[in-house]
Amino acid sequence: MKLTSQSFADGARIPGEFAFCIPASEGHACLGSNRNPHLAWSGAPDATRSFALICHDPDVPSQGDDVNQEGRSVPASLPRVDFFHWVAVNLPADLREIGAGSFSQEVVPGGKPGPDGPLRSRQGINDYTGWFAGDESMRGNYYGYDGPCPPWNDELLHHYVFTLYALDIEHCALEAPFTGTQVRNAIAGHVLAEAHLTGVYSLNPALAD
Repeated sequence: MKLTSQSFADGARIPGEFAFCIPASEGHACLGSNRNPHLAWSGAPDATRSFALICHDPDVPSQGDDVNQEGRSVPASLPRVDFFHWVAVNLPADLREIGAGSFSQEVVPGGKPGPDGPLRSRQGINDYTGWFAGDESMRGNYYGYDGPCPPWNDELLHHYVFTLYALDIEHCALEAPFTGTQVRNAIAGHVLAEAHLTGVYSLNPALAD
């Protein structure tokens, strides 16, 4: 099975229109268009009954002491953890494409509604749910896609891994709100095939093209 995108090539930079945050003309970062990228796939097994989709960033700092702090940087040597940006299940077995902007077109403070999503899918919550938990103006359940917003002072270029799973089950029996980790556990033993597409992104001027 192969996963591709018209929005960016595998291993290439993700354009700012698909990011939660973009470089600001004044200061470090501002909100972006936050559109989901186009995705298309081929070669799914004939026995596929549904698809699941996960996007995660494996390069998120494991400690936040230096994150977005003036005069400091997040060292590339710091251990990293996963941050989920998109969790979707029950995508129909005959689906072969997701249009750019069809799942997300902007940043929604407090998160987009869920779990019911486009194309008869069910959306999980992404990790902005936890990130904004202490922010009165932004906290809420962030369902569906919300794009990159890595620390602007991170020395490490972040990778965003889109993984499509072809499953032998039509529905994932998960109670909302569910997370990326819960989806990974729920589909274990049901994956017929999987495909990956990776983009990179940074808000650190030192890592600009």
